[in-house]
Amino acid sequence: MRSAGESRIIRAHMKTSDFEYLLPEELIARHPLALRTASRLLRVDGPSAGIKDRRFDELPGFFRPGDLLVFNDTRVIKARLHGQKISGGKVEALLERIVGDHEALLFLRASKSPRPGSDLIFAGAIAARVLGREGELFHLAFDPACTVLEWLERHGEMPLPPYLHRPAQSEDDARYQTVYAREHGAVAAPTAGLHFDEIMLARLREAGVASAFVTLHVGAGTFKPVRVDDLADHTMHRERYAIPEATVAAIAATRASGGRVCAVGTTSLRALESAARDGVLRAGSGETALFITPGFHFQMVDRLLTNFHLPRSTLLMLVCAFGGKDLLLHAYAHAVADRYRFFSYGDAMLIERKPD
Repeated sequence: MRSAGESRIIRAHMKTSDFEYLLPEELIARHPLALRTASRLLRVDGPSAGIKDRRFDELPGFFRPGDLLVFNDTRVIKARLHGQKISGGKVEALLERIVGDHEALLFLRASKSPRPGSDLIFAGAIAARVLGREGELFHLAFDPACTVLEWLERHGEMPLPPYLHRPAQSEDDARYQTVYAREHGAVAAPTAGLHFDEIMLARLREAGVASAFVTLHVGAGTFKPVRVDDLADHTMHRERYAIPEATVAAIAATRASGGRVCAVGTTSLRALESAARDGVLRAGSGETALFITPGFHFQMVDRLLTNFHLPRSTLLMLVCAFGGKDLLLHAYAHAVADRYRFFSYGDAMLIERKPD
């Protein structure tokens, strides 16, 4: 059943190729900078169609007292496991989501896909059995001696994005995690939040900018490529989210005082827009498969702080919907020409929403 949030998509005829840009490999940021706040910041103004090169450490100056930042407090879990089939053959697993204390859905990579009933062993310590499949995902039951989350924390690896083309290192345990992460469940970081440190958060508070939190557990599906030519044929992955009562109250107070709501990251934006019903945000939890493309009517968010996203990706489509497709693709071309750093460990954008 389609939610009210999902029904607000306006499906103009668009092709995946409409969201293409050329990115030199050397502009992919494969490691974080020494300081979280040392990134560049590209300001993109939807109403005036202007762009400006700035620095992330200038961020408090772009807000007014009474504005609100909404952060995603999900915490990345060590969601990658290496093991083997009992019958022989290596297996690599990437968690998509936990579905019970001892069960989970995972992507599996093996020379031959294991069948239901097959037994696996991960990290030489974790027994698991394949219960079945749900599309591309494998449903596994794990040794009940520990919960799935406990097994992952003991033996898993930080699930770096595939485009980094490197294994996780010790620096990633801290840097591929926001400083305010607290709710375990994500298999990818809400990367716009990686730019904040405690000093920046304090500066924003001192400037009169309020903060609120949502939780959206980013799934591995966020890296799934769009494999169709016509966007109307794309099936969006599902992710779990929760909106606290305190966040609903904070947004209502911000609106009442004339302040602006800024989503820190596309995940915060998707959670808020998914939970909105006819312009009313309600607290609670659920799953969202909201696919935001140009023509979408935004109800909750005025500004978006985000990183640069992959070509042809659903996240690039979202930011094009928010700031205007032509302007955003122009901003990306500018960022490439001016040697910005791209993707999870890269630079940031602050986008003012284009009026409907």
